[in-house]
Amino acid sequence: MKALSDLVVIDLTHMLSGPFGGMLLADLGARTIKVEPPGKGELTRSLLAKDSKNSLNGMGAYFLTLNRNKESICIDLKSEAGLTLFYELAGKADVVLSNFSPGVTERLKINYEILAKINKRIITCTVSGFGESGPAYKRPAFDMVAQGYGGGMSITGQADAPPTRAGIPIGDLSGGMFSAVGVLAALHARERTGRGQHVDISMQDCQISLINYMATMYFLSGEVPGAIGNSHFVHVPYNTYPTKDRWLIIAIITDGGWSSFRDMMGIEDLMNEKFDTQPGRLAEKDFIEERIVTHLKKKSCDHWLEKLAEARIPCAPVNDLEHALNDIQIQARNMVVTVAHPEGGEVRMPGNPVKMSDTGDETFAPPPLLGQQTDTVLRDLLGKSSSDIQALRDAGTIG
Repeated sequence: MKALSDLVVIDLTHMLSGPFGGMLLADLGARTIKVEPPGKGELTRSLLAKDSKNSLNGMGAYFLTLNRNKESICIDLKSEAGLTLFYELAGKADVVLSNFSPGVTERLKINYEILAKINKRIITCTVSGFGESGPAYKRPAFDMVAQGYGGGMSITGQADAPPTRAGIPIGDLSGGMFSAVGVLAALHARERTGRGQHVDISMQDCQISLINYMATMYFLSGEVPGAIGNSHFVHVPYNTYPTKDRWLIIAIITDGGWSSFRDMMGIEDLMNEKFDTQPGRLAEKDFIEERIVTHLKKKSCDHWLEKLAEARIPCAPVNDLEHALNDIQIQARNMVVTVAHPEGGEVRMPGNPVKMSDTGDETFAPPPLLGQQTDTVLRDLLGKSSSDIQALRDAGTIG
């Protein structure tokens, strides 16, 4: 049994940030019911759907990944009958998750204040670019907009290069991760109070949270940091270095680590006691790194990885996706899983990083076809008969 198997989540999300949060809850066992508009469904269904290299049976990589372990039901929320049906579902649910623009849930009459009158235990969560309060909450946003406003882009990339966004869409994905954290916190609070609540997640807030100690350093020093590539503004050596073939990461943080590294490398110019402490190394960062690069270029990346591992020095190759996904540790921890398509075929994708000793069953059901579980959900949760369901379908309330 999975950890969240007693929960029902209504997923109104689209694109990336919201669906990712819903996927995290679904992977942990919540019955996650994706409510989609009849016709074409939510927007992400069409992304890459016709790309022969990045789709399977008409489902693009986005939808395949983000909607595993979910069910799909089609309801026309803009109709009075559809809204009534949604209210019935909300009465049976624990969580309603969405990432509409601010104001949309109010306009659709599915915001917390309304749903809490139907179900006092309901928890609603919205993920938006800038939250639901403050003078600029209506700014439109996508991933890179959040990254730009959040400050992280200003310290990413090389100092003499244009601003660089993170290759991983952390603006979107952090919103999804924090939404799952917020929902779980609200569920825990509900155990004490008996009441649900609303969780308001801002992608910009998440980015500010992620700059973490660097923000504190700015407040302490008053100095605005800039981009310094892959090196570190405190630790030396801490960077990516070219070897005879591939790039290599070396990350030295402690003085003891430096001592082990220096002895292993055996570079005479670095056998100087002034480098034995962090301030001395930072003061001559360029000199130290130039000597290290000259030495590393003499041998292959794999050679240095073996030597560094023997000396217990933190290191890594700069893996491309092929190498990363085929790493022996990733394979051993079930972090690449195979998910079926509901109409046949299967696709490999990243697994669930949350490993639990007791309630950590890992299963990955196919992403749903549009409205695939409409009848099942209405029967299971609401007790609708076949004739009830047919009447709703004839009226265009469900798809």
